[in-house]
Amino acid sequence: MSLRFHEIAESRHRILNPITDDKLDLLGEICRIQDGHRQLDLACGKAEMLSRWSARYGLTGVGVDISQVFLAAARERAAELGVTDRLTFVQGDAGAYRTEETFDLVSCIGATWIGGGLTGTLDLMRPALRPDGLALVGECYWIGDPPAEALKAYEGFTTLAGTDDRFEAAGFELVEMVLANPDSWDRYVASQWLTLSDWLRDNPDDPEEPEIREFLRAARRTHLEYGRQHLGWGVFVLRPRK
Repeated sequence: MSLRFHEIAESRHRILNPITDDKLDLLGEICRIQDGHRQLDLACGKAEMLSRWSARYGLTGVGVDISQVFLAAARERAAELGVTDRLTFVQGDAGAYRTEETFDLVSCIGATWIGGGLTGTLDLMRPALRPDGLALVGECYWIGDPPAEALKAYEGFTTLAGTDDRFEAAGFELVEMVLANPDSWDRYVASQWLTLSDWLRDNPDDPEEPEIREFLRAARRTHLEYGRQHLGWGVFVLRPRK
């Protein structure tokens, strides 16, 4: 799937996942962030989490993302909140990012594809995490027993309990979680349909118009038929086991 399709679909989003403003604030409270804490956010998108927490708590940090479009929006948001001097943004593949620094928080919210799945992404995150730090990972999970067609449409996920099993196998303890609900899923997903529809109307001669139209059709149908009923999403707060 083209990165450009996501850049178009999420062009009006500030938070690039199904978490709401109030739940993002709750997550910050759960993490007990203090002035001087440092965070590494892999696949940071528009970096709303980093910028907001920096403004509220005095956090400093690094955001890594492959999209120049999203990082431009991240820098604008950091400037808007007056935290430009506290945050560094790196353009590149978050899955290939390496650093000698360690951080109080290491996060990857809704982009575990950077490590080939949840377990691989946790392996990427751990070297940068301080022994007493917290890892934050956003991931989908199955609700109930999804049909085979849903499993094909959304590959690689498991139940909430199965997700916890993966955390344990990777050497982490699940200590908290903040989950989306069907309404926040709709606000994240359905609002992209209008954005894409507007783009298609405004760009009828774009060479990628047929592909983007099919992207919209497939995304809408998959959410309505399977995603809304069978797929959950949450941010899981993890502590590395000693």
